[in-house]
Amino acid sequence: MKIKKDIENLIKEALKKLEIKGDFNFVVEHPEDLENGDYSTNVAMVCAKKIGMNPRELAEKIVEAINLIPRLPLKGEGAESNPPSLEERVGVRFDKSLIQKIEAKNGFINFYLSKEFFVDSIKEILKQKENFGKNEILAGKKIMVEYTDPNPFKPVHIGHLMANAIGESISRIVEFSGAKTIRANYQGDVGLHVAKAIYVLMKHPLCHSDTSPKALGEEGESVSQLANYIGESYSKGSNLYDTDENAKKEIDLINKKIYEKSDQKINEIYTWGRKITLEAFEEIYKLLGTKFDKYYFESDMLEIGKNLVLKNTPGIFEKSDPTPEQEAGGAIIFHAETYDPKLHTRVFINSQGLPTYETKELGLTLTKFKKGFFEKKLDLSVVTTAVEQADYMKVVQKAISLMHPDLENRMKHITHGMMRFASGKMSSRKGNVITGEELLHDSMDVVLEKVKDREFNEEEKKKISEIVGVAALKYSILKSSLNSDIVYDFDKSISFEGDSGPYLQYSAVRANSILIKAKQMQLKINNYELSINTEIINLEKLLYQLSEVVERSYLELAPHYIATYLTELTSAFNNFYGNTKIIDAENKNIRYQLDLVKAFYQTMKNGLWLLGIEIPEKM
Repeated sequence: MKIKKDIENLIKEALKKLEIKGDFNFVVEHPEDLENGDYSTNVAMVCAKKIGMNPRELAEKIVEAINLIPRLPLKGEGAESNPPSLEERVGVRFDKSLIQKIEAKNGFINFYLSKEFFVDSIKEILKQKENFGKNEILAGKKIMVEYTDPNPFKPVHIGHLMANAIGESISRIVEFSGAKTIRANYQGDVGLHVAKAIYVLMKHPLCHSDTSPKALGEEGESVSQLANYIGESYSKGSNLYDTDENAKKEIDLINKKIYEKSDQKINEIYTWGRKITLEAFEEIYKLLGTKFDKYYFESDMLEIGKNLVLKNTPGIFEKSDPTPEQEAGGAIIFHAETYDPKLHTRVFINSQGLPTYETKELGLTLTKFKKGFFEKKLDLSVVTTAVEQADYMKVVQKAISLMHPDLENRMKHITHGMMRFASGKMSSRKGNVITGEELLHDSMDVVLEKVKDREFNEEEKKKISEIVGVAALKYSILKSSLNSDIVYDFDKSISFEGDSGPYLQYSAVRANSILIKAKQMQLKINNYELSINTEIINLEKLLYQLSEVVERSYLELAPHYIATYLTELTSAFNNFYGNTKIIDAENKNIRYQLDLVKAFYQTMKNGLWLLGIEIPEKM
């Protein structure tokens, strides 16, 4: 935001006048209590310690120096026709009417913005509309954000929903900051989990006469039902792998044959199961409002990664000594702790000669950055996963940086915590462990129950339940800082009051209803003179801040700043709405207040979009 930069420049100019030299890392930020100004700085605290002066006294001297700085006229105010004098050349090109008051308080310096500033900021929001809040920090950059990453043959679990909400929001924040954004999804379509599912599918096919793709599922089940059956097969196979030695041996053999593509029957079931689960994933992505630009699969990455490891063995990687049971030799490993004591050793190719997740991750990352793969190579790759993968990814990234030092600062890994229910139960209404898809649909069902008595048709109720149910879940995830564990409370998450996604949506819908009502009586409103109350309310103090919040959210890749801001903004709006009769023949401020409502709705629309949340037409 320009006003913040202007204040920083005023402070720096004041320090020069006081002959205080040096690089001082002071901050200019919004105080927690808006009664203490619109911006506050700790510059006196920072400088006083270094020059041996009392912070309170120094703060007062800095305020005096700021007030003595001549302000150059802005463009259009004579700046071109009246060249500044020598004395004026040390001034700051800044409209002093934008700051109402500057005060020193307890060693801090507080800046109070003027009514003129807030009126102008409302005009700017209405002028920029859907562009309000955007910046050009990443102009010309190309950034890939990889997220969700479910595995075919397994259910979508709650962690995938968390990664999706975070990854989609970060994609939008990056896009809002001027970058060309590529949304990527990396899906594990090979591995032991696939073999576990196929083992059960081979023994218990949907159609007993055959196991061919045509016969499997020919009774007319939906994609979702078939995907659930495949997921259940995986769960059964996983349990058998841990408890039945014979099953374990068969599953290991199936896994080897999947890699080799050497068994026609296994290949047919594999092709069918992969297709069904990928189609089921797309249905979930559509509900979540995500559309990926690029899909990557482990099956495509394994040979690329394996060749990279072999090419760098010995060297970066090394072969371990075989055990007596290993006829083919030992595994190929990477001693990451050699390069960083915080890291550890990991296997990249196992003793059977099969590439591990780590190796496939190598292939994926280098494929992303491959020169010429896109019209312009990536400037940054962002990957979102659960926090338990943090150490694993650090090892992989260290190996990549040794092969390609230029990529070391172009890889960013973001992690999220775990979700648990407030009730302590992680099971669905059916009694089984709840999947991500079930949680999503349960959330929508609760909203549908909540609006069943509203005067909407059935199609409207269904649409509202989808939009609001998704918002309830996404907001519950995004309001917490990254790496924080989340306690999900169904009742609170779908409440139309308080700290929830539906509360933000409901307030935006309420604002829009005011605008619709005003539009119906537009002729009457046009007869009013534009009158503006001189009192500054918190709604005005918060509206213009979206740009700053977006910038901070990008710099820290942390969507929760936007969620927190929108909640504070909504509270300020509802306070304004509750204490103001806007549509009133006696209201002299109606035109400006309607602009305030328009600005609030636009800001909410832009901010919620950044969280991947839609505003329904009705609630």
